Amino acid sequence: MARPARLLLPDTPLHLIQRGNNRGACFVHRKDALHYLELLDELRQVYQIALHAYVLMTNHVHLLATPREEPQGVSQMMKELGQRYAQYFNRRHQRTGGLFEGRYRSCLVAEEPYLFACYRYIELNPVRAGMVARPADYEWSSHHANALGRDDPLVQPHAIYTGLGATPDKRRHRYRELFRSELPTHLLDEIRQQTRRGRALGSEAFQQSVARRLGSAP
Repeated sequence: MARPARLLLPDTPLHLIQRGNNRGACFVHRKDALHYLELLDELRQVYQIALHAYVLMTNHVHLLATPREEPQGVSQMMKELGQRYAQYFNRRHQRTGGLFEGRYRSCLVAEEPYLFACYRYIELNPVRAGMVARPADYEWSSHHANALGRDDPLVQPHAIYTGLGATPDKRRHRYRELFRSELPTHLLDEIRQQTRRGRALGSEAFQQSVARRLGSAP
């Protein structure tokens, strides 16, 4: 049975998930996470992908990213990233076989309120998993850049983020305010469902717009 084509559009954000095979660990030591981020930084530049948010969990990765010109660049980036990191990981940890599940998962994301819902969904992952009390307590995420202003060459703010305020301090303050409350259950479920199914995440109008641009159902 043929796999369904991915929904990819230029200048339209994507929520991406890359999971360890059989839920196995992808990051064992600090050097593993650093190497993954180095590869991600290299490849996002090669394929002209703007990365807005990320989190590295023990056995999976979440990214929020926008392809600038060629939307297939996302698939090329994720394929090369998975292959090169798996080769490194197997070599370093003296193992063989696949490291990641066969295909990364993805969904197109509308702007508001869904875009910031994905920002929060990604950076709150370690909190929901019980690993830390606050997103700022977790080292391997974009929260330090988006909320606290730490320099992170990986992170490129989306225009909606930039619109939070006239200055970086005001933007970061408004962004931190978003994390004062948990994501509503219905939004959590919708993000998970649409990413698992590879569908568009957004309003009915957004989904119809995606269908028109792609010439198929979202």
